[in-house]
Amino acid sequence: MRRRTILALLAFSIFTLAAAPSGAQDSKPGIVRLRLAELHPADHPTAKADYEFARIVRERSQGRIQISVYTDSVLGQELEVLEQLKFGAIDIARVSLAAVSTYAPRLDALQMPYLYRDEDHMWKVLKGEIGKELLASVGAKGTGFVGLGWFEAGSRSFYDSRRPLRKPSDLAGLRIRVQEGGVMDELVQAYGASALPMAFGESYAAILRGEVDGAENNYSTYYSSGHYQVAKYYTLTEHVRIPEIIVGSALSFSELPAADRELIARSAMDSIDYQRSAWRDYEEKAAVKLRAAGVSIEYPADPAAWRAFVAPIYAAQDAPTRALVARIRALK
Repeated sequence: MRRRTILALLAFSIFTLAAAPSGAQDSKPGIVRLRLAELHPADHPTAKADYEFARIVRERSQGRIQISVYTDSVLGQELEVLEQLKFGAIDIARVSLAAVSTYAPRLDALQMPYLYRDEDHMWKVLKGEIGKELLASVGAKGTGFVGLGWFEAGSRSFYDSRRPLRKPSDLAGLRIRVQEGGVMDELVQAYGASALPMAFGESYAAILRGEVDGAENNYSTYYSSGHYQVAKYYTLTEHVRIPEIIVGSALSFSELPAADRELIARSAMDSIDYQRSAWRDYEEKAAVKLRAAGVSIEYPADPAAWRAFVAPIYAAQDAPTRALVARIRALK
């Protein structure tokens, strides 16, 4: 285990010994304090929505349920956070769907490239019956998690430090960082590049050192992470829309009354519109700042050429995933 990770976990362990137990009653009668882990900085739209979610919970519980938000990965990178969720050291986390799909394979369907017609189609899926089913699947088979809600994460595109990616063949030979878990490595390899799974927090340094040539992510995170400083070529392939997911610790939530669990889950869903609005604002500002910083931002010359590579990836999925994809695409 890396020294940085060891130190972070040691610091967190010391903190938890001094703090009130996660998911437990506070020393003040009736008060429940929960911890929420967030990867991004406090001014990122997902972090802002975490605070809004916490505010709604506090308001609806009349101050009885209080959620503290920890941003900037201070409680660990995503896989570390998920492990801590399992034993209740962290109560709630906003993480990428790809990380959770390792435990809940039904989520793989939401990571398929060029799945939706547009953003509105995705949200019709997530706010409807399919979205409810998938959140329920997060807690199936003893995963240790509880699915609470979704956040916007925009469309993901490729960026690199070597050259503009005007056509799929321009990716050939490049080393591209992908999320740990999920199906993105299949798409990257289909384009002729090497897919290197890596924790998000390690990718900036990896690009800087030349260990990878680039990655794929949305506008907002590309900007907020500073990746544009080391990989200035951004091509709007918009190859996938993968929502963020809010998950709870099954252990922590088992200690709460059913009414409180319902209040928290409903509040997570009710913070979606706030987060989507914050996302749009942040994305617009990020685009302006990226261009001002000299980033090369391009649309593919032939979008259909990028889509032509995805058919084998869909064919390779298991029957349940293909059936779910068919339901998603049929939703009007």
